[in-house]
Amino acid sequence: MEFFRNTNIDFLGKKWYFLAFSLVFSVAGVLSMAFWHHIPLGVDFRGGTLVYVRYSHTPNTGAIHAALERAGLKNARVQPYDKAGLNKVLIQLDIQETSEQALDKGKNQIIQALSSSAPAGKQDLNNASSLTIANFLLEKDPLHLSTDANQRYNAIAQAIADYRYKEKGGVLGSIDELKGVADPAVIASLQDGFFVSDFGVWNVAIVGPQVGQQLRKQAILATLYSLAGMLVYLGFRFEWIYGVAAVLTVFHDTLITVGAFSLLNWEISLTVIAAILTLVGYSNNDTIVVFDRIRENIKLLRRDKLADIVNKSINQTLSRTILTAGLTFLTVLALFLFGGEVLKGFSFALVIGILIGTYSSIAIAAPILVAYQERRAETGKRPPAMPMRSGNGQERAKEKVKA
Repeated sequence: MEFFRNTNIDFLGKKWYFLAFSLVFSVAGVLSMAFWHHIPLGVDFRGGTLVYVRYSHTPNTGAIHAALERAGLKNARVQPYDKAGLNKVLIQLDIQETSEQALDKGKNQIIQALSSSAPAGKQDLNNASSLTIANFLLEKDPLHLSTDANQRYNAIAQAIADYRYKEKGGVLGSIDELKGVADPAVIASLQDGFFVSDFGVWNVAIVGPQVGQQLRKQAILATLYSLAGMLVYLGFRFEWIYGVAAVLTVFHDTLITVGAFSLLNWEISLTVIAAILTLVGYSNNDTIVVFDRIRENIKLLRRDKLADIVNKSINQTLSRTILTAGLTFLTVLALFLFGGEVLKGFSFALVIGILIGTYSSIAIAAPILVAYQERRAETGKRPPAMPMRSGNGQERAKEKVKA
């Protein structure tokens, strides 16, 4: 299947337009990273406390952020989490201690900030631990137990906590919902000492600063190693200039992708790094397809100018490029639109990466190759249409004899 047949588009003739386009987006990204939003690292890299909250209704992130600001949590980040119907919110705090006290501190700060309208003298049942509930029941003793009171009330408290998490997703609508779980006397006692808020903190996690620093270092090394591996492979498979052109192209793609995250002030997490590494491989593969066709055509069109050969090669692979990139783009676009908040950063990086990666294989890699070869031809070091390396050693020997 082909979209285009016998196209004759002068891609190299439009190289200055391509250069202007790349410069605009690259410079905008660099300026954002340097002066505006910088590189918005996620908690995976900068460290901090993650507090997962679930609401009984659709949460208002603006109101949540305002409540945290009033409570003194100035640098907190609030974002929807998981599917929209689950009403989950992820709150990030700058607490980077890794002790048990730090976990409790982060949870308590969130509960206090979001429970500004709590009734005086009552505890929040949606955020009370089973131990807190058990201690309250032991003190009130609504069942008037003379023996085994500790064991009985601990079991009741655990049953209430299990019902709250397993059946209600961590958020009770009212204390009356416990009628099938606990004795009426227990429920009446709980109503005297507890109230039900519209949210529940169901998990707290901490990424320490050392772990974040290590992850950041490993992410940078993974990207650099992938670029170095590409350079070595293409230098061996073709020539070093082709490896350099491919690496510069991928660097261009990565710069624009990271710049887009900075301009939008979207956090870069481990999943985004995974997407960027996927982009590196995807862009490199597309570039190799074009380079391979250039190599084949150089053997067949020895008398033509290198620019004409490159243009012809790009046009010959254009249909394949559109089909491959188009199908992949539709897939990641669906992931971006319908994948939810968890996959938003990952899918956005792929959407930008596929568009830029496909564009750069044609508009960046090929002009770099032609500019270098023509520069060498001008200095008399190399003819502009000299074949790249081939697997046939005898053919290369003949080429040298003719030269």
